[in-house]
Amino acid sequence: MKTSWRSASLVASAAVVLALTTACGQETTPPASSQNVGATAAPGDYGNIGTGADGAAGSTGGQQSSASPSAPAAAPAGKLAVSTNAEVGKVVTDSLGLTLYRFDQDTAEPPKSNCDGDCAKTWPPVPADDATAGEGIDKALLGSITRADGTKQLTIDGWPAYRYAKDVNAGDIKGQGVGGKWYALAPDGKKAQGGAEAAGELPGLSTRNDPKLGEIVIDKNGHTVYRFMKDSQWPMKTECTGACLDKWPVVAPVDAKDTEGIDLQGSTPNRGYVVFDRPDGIKQQSIDCIPIYTFAGDKKPGDTNGQGVGGTWFAIRPDGKPVGASEK
Repeated sequence: MKTSWRSASLVASAAVVLALTTACGQETTPPASSQNVGATAAPGDYGNIGTGADGAAGSTGGQQSSASPSAPAAAPAGKLAVSTNAEVGKVVTDSLGLTLYRFDQDTAEPPKSNCDGDCAKTWPPVPADDATAGEGIDKALLGSITRADGTKQLTIDGWPAYRYAKDVNAGDIKGQGVGGKWYALAPDGKKAQGGAEAAGELPGLSTRNDPKLGEIVIDKNGHTVYRFMKDSQWPMKTECTGACLDKWPVVAPVDAKDTEGIDLQGSTPNRGYVVFDRPDGIKQQSIDCIPIYTFAGDKKPGDTNGQGVGGTWFAIRPDGKPVGASEK
């Protein structure tokens, strides 16, 4: 795709800077069609699935039609139990000890699944028909939705429940954090992540003190945020496109009010916290005009597996500086 370049007008007011999407001299090519905004999951793991048709609103634990293609038959859930994982805490398992998951692109109010087709093959919906609450499970939180094929899918506090095809043994939790959108279900229906992440208390972007890297930026799921040293700050330009985004999903736009500890002004007047209109049509958040990403290889909060990859990927500080690398 050919791209064109332009430098947007710079203004002195920091308040205006926050509202601009072209303050960093971005490259822009209007997309041919609407694009999904946000992280892109690794192929086959379906972290970015299109939504189905809306069903009738219902209360948590109630039923609702989900307009999705037929999903493959899944094994009965049986008596649900609670298992404690050393890394993420308490998780819900089925009668065989397999971990149950939830999907960030689903909704709990009203309960609705947005995983169908090939997604439902990788993440089989958990049948609701025979599911019962075992010790540590509040039966009042159990409900169901009716999928397009007529099957009923289990919900926990409104969240549709799934298994992960790559979990083959009791206690496996290989689906945790996949695509930055799939998480094991805690007994209360929240994400099994531990700490503030599990309670949904983290802002869209904030910081944490890593024992090795120091203060670094994290996203709303507690995942480390990175920058790519081949990207350009001025004019703003990305070198991570196509297959690169499978491993390095972009950080979707985050409202400035939904941040904590992030430098919103930037190192130079009028260059700060703005949204990057990528040439592929995806909108990406930046810090000090640096496009930011997460890493598909980070499976849980606190992971920093992307640090130093290829000598070009580094965790980012709240002022946009890379950790462990010098800027040219």
